[in-house]
Amino acid sequence: MNDMKGVKEELSAVVDNPEEVALEYHSRYKGKIEIGLKVPIQSYDDFAIWYTPGVAKPSLAIKERRARVYEYTNKGNSVAIVSDGTRVLGLGDVGAEAALPVMEGKAILFKYLGGVDAFPLCLATRDAEELINVVKWVAPTFGGVNLEDIASPKCYYILERLRDELSMPVWHDDQQGTALVILAGLINALKVVGKRLNEVTISLIGAGAANINVAKYLCMAGAKYGNIVMVDSKGILNHDRVDVKGDKNKWEMCEKTNKAGRIGGIKEAMRDTDVCIALSTPGPGIIKKDWVAGMAENAIVFACANPVPEILPGEAKEGGARIVATGRSDFENQTNNSLGFPAVFRGTLDVHATRITDEMCIEAANAIARYAEESGISEEYIIPSMAEKEMYVSEAVAVGKKAIEQGVAGEKMSVEELEKEVRKKIERVEGQSP
Repeated sequence: MNDMKGVKEELSAVVDNPEEVALEYHSRYKGKIEIGLKVPIQSYDDFAIWYTPGVAKPSLAIKERRARVYEYTNKGNSVAIVSDGTRVLGLGDVGAEAALPVMEGKAILFKYLGGVDAFPLCLATRDAEELINVVKWVAPTFGGVNLEDIASPKCYYILERLRDELSMPVWHDDQQGTALVILAGLINALKVVGKRLNEVTISLIGAGAANINVAKYLCMAGAKYGNIVMVDSKGILNHDRVDVKGDKNKWEMCEKTNKAGRIGGIKEAMRDTDVCIALSTPGPGIIKKDWVAGMAENAIVFACANPVPEILPGEAKEGGARIVATGRSDFENQTNNSLGFPAVFRGTLDVHATRITDEMCIEAANAIARYAEESGISEEYIIPSMAEKEMYVSEAVAVGKKAIEQGVAGEKMSVEELEKEVRKKIERVEGQSP
């Protein structure tokens, strides 16, 4: 414990320069996660219970009724983090081995924030069918699957197939996680500036998996597709963009969005819009200050590229943006997926849900927004920080409750029972408070 206290003090001293010490610390610990024990072992005699001959009893019980696996094993608290390393952070196609540090980091967040045991599976294949088969083969071990950093457009296909073919929660964090957290922040940002989601015009910079799902969730929450203008690397999506007809998701955006028929690039897409949500190329300089100045009054800018946003917050505010959000912790209004996936899976696993529905994700966004609003929202605070641990409890309960309402939960319980279960799992994590 004293050694850990010293490490925490040392980390606190260097937290302002994380990139300078990242290699040293990763090398020192040779990774960020390890397997621990949940059961008490006081002597070697205890292995007669936990292993042979005692372990035969739960195995035979599960053979008789498969659902008992949730009672006798850790399956109900285990998530596979699956990646092929083709689209990692803002780094691009780095490969499976180089993706492993990121997936280990994801596992830390799952455990620390949601009490979920997550294990990285970085796969040496780029083939969608092979990846799907691997996930199906290992599915008996896990209670859920988190697809991570898989390139578009195959990520859509993989998610759709696995959701259809597995009776367990499968989600793609770059789609659902990103979208629900951005929706949560935008709900409160619009309240601060006095605008309504069903009335605002929105420019989406980037047309990958993240922003296409952002468009979907915004419209489920009340925005209108016709009021959205989406731009990819070649320009604004519209009916004349026949070059994207081979991409089902992009072409759907061509048909649904941009009722005004805009053409051009990022500048033209942003003109006179109330909200700009950028999930594109790391900046700075991808979005110009003058383009922000061309937006509507009381503009809202989400510049979410990592590791550097498309435009720095100071520049965006100089351009006239009233509220700016990024994906970074060193700026105000951090919209980070870590506000979503730990609690979503916590609530999903605790009710033994067979899937994560879009409605469950919308409920998660509303819970995040509601928690921040009750704390007092402002231009500098539209969304909670990772340090607000109680938010994860509220969000997980909201997700589990929605799963029960939708009939996708295998375990029925009252809200009070669900909150007790969620809180027990989250608060069990050692070292929860820094």
